[in-house]
Amino acid sequence: HYPVHWDTGWNSPEAEHNIKATAERLGIHLDTYVIDPEEFIDLQRAYLRASVGNIEAPTDHAISSLMLRTAAEYDIRYILTGSNIVTESIMVRGWGHYNQDLKNIKAIHKRFGTIPLKTLPTSSLVDWVRYIYVLGIRWIPFLNYIDYDKEQYKKLLTTELEWRDYGGKHYESTWTKFFQAYILPTKFGVDKRKSHLSSMICSGKLDRDSALAQLAKPLYEPEEFERDLGIVLDKLQLSREEFAGIMAQPPKKHTCYPSNAFAFETLKSLAGRFRKKAITP
Repeated sequence: HYPVHWDTGWNSPEAEHNIKATAERLGIHLDTYVIDPEEFIDLQRAYLRASVGNIEAPTDHAISSLMLRTAAEYDIRYILTGSNIVTESIMVRGWGHYNQDLKNIKAIHKRFGTIPLKTLPTSSLVDWVRYIYVLGIRWIPFLNYIDYDKEQYKKLLTTELEWRDYGGKHYESTWTKFFQAYILPTKFGVDKRKSHLSSMICSGKLDRDSALAQLAKPLYEPEEFERDLGIVLDKLQLSREEFAGIMAQPPKKHTCYPSNAFAFETLKSLAGRFRKKAITP
């Protein structure tokens, strides 16, 4: 095995503790990749100014690229992923965009960024084809092969690895938390809790009334919001007035900028047809 972590500079204190405690308790040597912080902040500002809905695309792209690059370097064919059908099998298609779309990332950065992208781990469309279809690297969603109960395993992690709960889904990153709990619902009218809770209802892990009770809770308490807003504006080097102006801009689709979305759609369709043909008796 070869564990690797990408430090975006946005880890919550709980996440920092969890990473360190897990590595120490399991005796793991963890390689941490650190991007140039000014470069990444510039890219995140660019995405805010582009007014697109998936401002986490650069983060997800870099994580996937780093995993694939590391696997290829060490001749590893399988990457373990925590993605699972129990808690995240449902997502509204229009709420996101292909994080593999490097053309879109570069186009948005060229339009709104100022610092050259030199340290961001990236994968072009050709790279994705090489990693997946030539080298045969596969993502293994291992949680789909067990009876995965989220709350049960949170208790297990707490007992065995001194894990600390960081709150909502993906709130291990202050940036992701602010994006999902404020920017998405406020500017784009998107509450991702609806998709995640729907997944748990369909998998039998949650009833509808309990899900509605969770949705009734505010995404942010006032004091917590002010704290995180201060962190975000400080790191992004934005004033409250600048940020308010960005939030007031109308939302745009990712395809308003150059994109390889059509190519990824085509590859996805061809792969689906191939798999269907392979299992047809």
